[in-house]
Amino acid sequence: MLFTLNELVQWLGLTIFEIWINLLAITLFTILLALRLENIITGGSAWWIVFAPLFAADGLNAYFCTIVYIRMQLERLYKVALFRVSWSFLFLVLLFVFKFLLCQKLSGQGHHEYSEVLAPIFILLQLIMVRACQMH
Repeated sequence: MLFTLNELVQWLGLTIFEIWINLLAITLFTILLALRLENIITGGSAWWIVFAPLFAADGLNAYFCTIVYIRMQLERLYKVALFRVSWSFLFLVLLFVFKFLLCQKLSGQGHHEYSEVLAPIFILLQLIMVRACQMH
């Protein structure tokens, strides 16, 4: 079963533009990951290079969310703006922490267990579940 675009937008709380940015970043990440696994990209900072498109996408999405928040404030949609910005930034922070911890773990800089690395994803999945239940 595939989700429709409207369902993804409602459940994830992302706009189509944010989804598009993430898809481009995942595409670049996949190419760089293949290059890293084939040892074309080597060195101590190789994993940080591989994850760079994902971090850049997080930064662009945070910038976009800030612009949307300011515009909603100017339109006097205070409650909706606060809910949207809090959801978006919580979503972005949890994903960023997961990517950061995973990159540290893969590069050997962090000594975290995988359960600690995946903890932000577990929290995010629970929040998405609550949001999906509220929609229906």
